[in-house]
Amino acid sequence: MTNRQTRSGWKLQMWAPRHFLTALTALGAISATAAPVHAADHVIASPDGRTRISLSDQGGQANFTLQFKGQTLISPSPLGLVLDKGGALSGGVKITGATQRSVDETYELVVGKTRTVRDRYNETTVEFLETGGLQRRLTVIARAYDDGVAFRYLLPDQADLAGVAVVGEETRFDFAGDDRCWALNLGRFGTSHEGEYDPVMARGFRASALYELPVVCQTAKGASFALAEADLRNWAGLYLTGRGDGGLGLQTQLSPRLDDPGKAVLTRIGTDTVSSWRVVMVGETPGDLVASNLMTSLNPPTALTDTRWIKPGKAAWDWWNGGKVAGAEGMTDAAMKGFIDFAAAHKLEYMLIDDGWYVGSGQAPKVLPGTDVTRPIPAINIADLIAYGRQRGVGIMLWVHWKALDAQMDEALAAYQAWGVKGIKVDFMDRNDQQMVDFYHRLLSKAGEHQLMVDLHGAYRPTGLVRTYPHYVTQEGVLGAEYNKWSRRITATHNVTLPFTRMLLGPMDYTPGGFRNVAPKDFKSQFILPTVQTTRGQALAMYVVYDSPLTMVSDSPITYAASPAGLDFISAVPTSWDETRVLSGEIGQYIVIARRKGADWWVGAMTNEAGRTVKVPLSFLGNGAFSAEIREDGAEPTALKTRTQSVASKDTLTLKLAPGGGGVIRISPR
Repeated sequence: MTNRQTRSGWKLQMWAPRHFLTALTALGAISATAAPVHAADHVIASPDGRTRISLSDQGGQANFTLQFKGQTLISPSPLGLVLDKGGALSGGVKITGATQRSVDETYELVVGKTRTVRDRYNETTVEFLETGGLQRRLTVIARAYDDGVAFRYLLPDQADLAGVAVVGEETRFDFAGDDRCWALNLGRFGTSHEGEYDPVMARGFRASALYELPVVCQTAKGASFALAEADLRNWAGLYLTGRGDGGLGLQTQLSPRLDDPGKAVLTRIGTDTVSSWRVVMVGETPGDLVASNLMTSLNPPTALTDTRWIKPGKAAWDWWNGGKVAGAEGMTDAAMKGFIDFAAAHKLEYMLIDDGWYVGSGQAPKVLPGTDVTRPIPAINIADLIAYGRQRGVGIMLWVHWKALDAQMDEALAAYQAWGVKGIKVDFMDRNDQQMVDFYHRLLSKAGEHQLMVDLHGAYRPTGLVRTYPHYVTQEGVLGAEYNKWSRRITATHNVTLPFTRMLLGPMDYTPGGFRNVAPKDFKSQFILPTVQTTRGQALAMYVVYDSPLTMVSDSPITYAASPAGLDFISAVPTSWDETRVLSGEIGQYIVIARRKGADWWVGAMTNEAGRTVKVPLSFLGNGAFSAEIREDGAEPTALKTRTQSVASKDTLTLKLAPGGGGVIRISPR
């Protein structure tokens, strides 16, 4: 294990120890016991007893089962890996040992949807042995939390498997019923991980499809669950496909390596190999899944000893609106200063300068010969812009193509820190194979050393890394507002599906703030100064509903000046929270969510193309008198109605949402 201390307080640690199981026993266990060795189910129950995952070797097959409140969600399903030495390690096995431990502790998140998280679970580590052939060993570590379960594979270092490669997995999720689900079929590897989560019954999953995570399902008996992946490192990204035998459920598929597509994971000789966590989030309602912190709890804590430089906030941004400000446009100092002035006037913490500022940029996704991410073009004086922003309380963030950055990473990150840049937006990775996963960790580790916040675009979906790298403040991997520039795909239904699907996994840089609101019948896609086919009320609600510690204010200062209704709310709303509660909602229909920052509560409500009136019970307020500032849809898509009233925890407010609309409430102590 190696350590390196830098000025930023970043302590870099090698994650994979020589003997992982030995290290595991030291990680905060309250109790640990050994179980007798026999061919019986090993049942791991959550601390509240509602969630149970069972591991078994019945019939010589490694498998697991999942129950929630006595209801079987996942029927007995295979576990195992496929290796290039000996093939599948799944059947023909027996359990040779098991140990248990329980953990109950708390941790704090530097940024995110909550501040303090209770990390409470029961864990069992089960050792499987192949009864014939090479007698290979495989360990499965399973945890049961109150809000879900997770398991991961550990392939112990063993002489006959030195240098082994993982070809794939035998893992399946065999559904107990024909559940109603929502899934994004990417169709292939190597994408930007953007698309719609469409409704599909479990019987409709196809083996020819390639589903992104999460896949979210509701059972007929009143349970909700989501399949996900956490703590992805030294492994390949996970996808799901329909079962090859046509049965209900899904099976796993790993992203292939670019240098050898027949393999997914290369291992290191002399070390244990550990997979990412396979996660099943569970709850009674879809809203329970939104409130879960399971993804971050499954990741290791940050090694940063000083996080004071990590400051969430909102950013003015030039790309979405076409770089237009009064009297200037495009990649020029005058235009960028116009955006900085706008950010300062409306108390935005940052200005993000997008593609085009350095030599060789401006033609993304291409990386041109001679590209240099440390040399601004003549029309851009980065030093002057950073000084200009500093004088006005606005930090500067810079866009960079990942390939160009990778070629100059050490030099570039050191330069950006020396210039006074606050963060970087890295774009166009569009992969989640093992090599790209390694790039993420290398970049995030080095960015932490140089005190740079990171926003990843063209990125694979989150795996909970914001706990380990709290400066990883947001990311794409979402079908966001940019698609308004060239398509009609950003509908109200899509917008209210995202909180229950993609947002379960972590922050999403949807890039809200479009103020050119029109009715769907009047919408026309346009690249410069795009319009949006949802209301101003929904535009405001996104800043509460959507999780993103760094959030764009995406429209042009020209647009905001011409139609400012609600801009003061955006200026004031936080982007990182102390507490989150989902008050009501249905996937693809509507959502009402409350978030607390300090003593103030902020409520956001969004609906699909159906207008509706939603109730907002205020029991979360506690004792005392409060003042509520309420904004809801007006007569036109750009209009708002505002009222203020005194409220208490016994009260229930109502919000009238127009079709494709939304509303917000700020509640402050009196």
